[in-house]
Amino acid sequence: MADQISSSLPQQVIALVDDDRNILTTVSIGLQAEGYATRVYADGATALRALLDNPPDLVVCDIKMPQMDGLELLQKLRAKSALPLIFLTSKDEEPDEALGLAMGADDYITKPFSQRLLVARIRAILRRAELVRHEAETQADEPEPAAAIVRGALEMDPTRHRVFWHGQPVSLTVTEFLILEALANRPGVIKSRNQLMDAAYSDDVFVDDRTIDSHIKRLRRKFRAVDPQFSAIETLYGAGYSFTDG
Repeated sequence: MADQISSSLPQQVIALVDDDRNILTTVSIGLQAEGYATRVYADGATALRALLDNPPDLVVCDIKMPQMDGLELLQKLRAKSALPLIFLTSKDEEPDEALGLAMGADDYITKPFSQRLLVARIRAILRRAELVRHEAETQADEPEPAAAIVRGALEMDPTRHRVFWHGQPVSLTVTEFLILEALANRPGVIKSRNQLMDAAYSDDVFVDDRTIDSHIKRLRRKFRAVDPQFSAIETLYGAGYSFTDG
């Protein structure tokens, strides 16, 4: 389908892949209002060819689509490209979310979602992708990799967005990674929900306390899938959360 491009330069290009044309139109208009150029595709097979022939800066893709769904598109894309990708999912698609992250998706957002939240996630992932590109371009001059965060059994690579627990990989979304990073940077220090919201979300995105609680539950569940005895994220009721590396 034809590119839809606004007038501001330079523009970053976001590809939208969804069989729901109402979502394509609404999200495309919203992203153009934020200064992005958009390309829209109504099926996975058409999108895959276009993404490989003329890569955008980032892809926002629905999981459930006929013919080629989002997971198959991601699998074929990852065979040839590290293009950043955000999945759009429904509330009942949590197993697909976990599989998508393990296959190399960068984040997922559950429908219905706010435009501000989507834009905030896009900005965060594009910033991270730019850091990775910069590291690759300067590798000859700076051969030492960026310092990892190591706290007991936890190892985090902020540049490559990788997390390991006892050497086993744990797939996290960008938001989950930022929350864990904020906790692990100051082990034993209690971080309030407001402090964790500041670490994970931009100033123009409003979330309530329960959103942070939900992310913490997901973090614990993902680590316990690797280690059933995981208890490094502690709750101090009425105050917030802390990370212990003991």
